[in-house]
Order: sequence, then C-alpha cells, then structure tokens
Amino acid sequence: MGLANQPTSEHAGDGLELRHARMIAAVRCAPPANKPTPEERDTCNPWFRRELELVLPSTRVIVCLGKFGFDVLLGALEGLGGVVPKPRAKFGHGVEYVVPVGDTEVTVMGSFHPSQQNTFTGKLTERMQDEILARAMTLAGVQAAH
Repeated sequence: MGLANQPTSEHAGDGLELRHARMIAAVRCAPPANKPTPEERDTCNPWFRRELELVLPSTRVIVCLGKFGFDVLLGALEGLGGVVPKPRAKFGHGVEYVVPVGDTEVTVMGSFHPSQQNTFTGKLTERMQDEILARAMTLAGVQAAH
C-alpha cells in the first residue's frame, strides 16, 4: 500500500521501514492474556503522551488499532488540549473523528485490532484493513508507492 518498504516483518532488523507512518503503543509490553490493565495503561501513559506530543504537529491522521488504543488516544489528545467529541466518541471499525488540538487538527480513525482473535474469526479481514489504511493515506495526502 505504500506505507512500508516490504509487506511483512519477520524479526527486528529485517529491513522494514515505514513511510509517512509511525506506530506508537498505548502499552509497551505484552501483558498477561494480551489484555492490558488500567494500571499498565496508566504506567505507560507518560511515554505514550510524550511521543504523541512530539509527532502531533506533523500528524494528520491516526489509526487506532482496537478500542483500548482508541480510548487511550482520545484521553491523551484531551490531555494535550484536544477538543474530543462530546458525548465521548464511540469506537467502531471505520469511524472517523476530527479532533482539533491547538493550532492543528488530526483525524482519528478506528480499526479493529489485527489480533489472531479478530483475523481468524473474520471480524477483521485483510480487505477491511487495507480499506482503512487507504482511507488514512487519502486523508493524509500520501500517495501509494508503486
């Protein structure tokens, strides 16, 4: 799709490079049962918020993978002075919200998390994920690499 130089990554150091994209995690470790607790979220929040603060001035679109990431991002944007929709934005695959933050605005998009639970059951298909990323690229003004 043009966001990376290769279609998969097998291990650290395999040459994967993102283009016009960055990944940041709400929780930086794999929690038990892959279900982060509020305590883990709160422990990682200062690092998440700082990284978001650093990239926000040049960021046009943020794709949140899963409801957990969506909720953490909205809280962080609000903490940075963002005007989050009221009532609170509802998570869903393909939802979009424009959030003004200071002198800029960012489009927040929801996507089901690409976990095995979602991909093996068909809740999230490759086509669905491709459509979300294509939409994000369009909103960000990024051309697909050939």
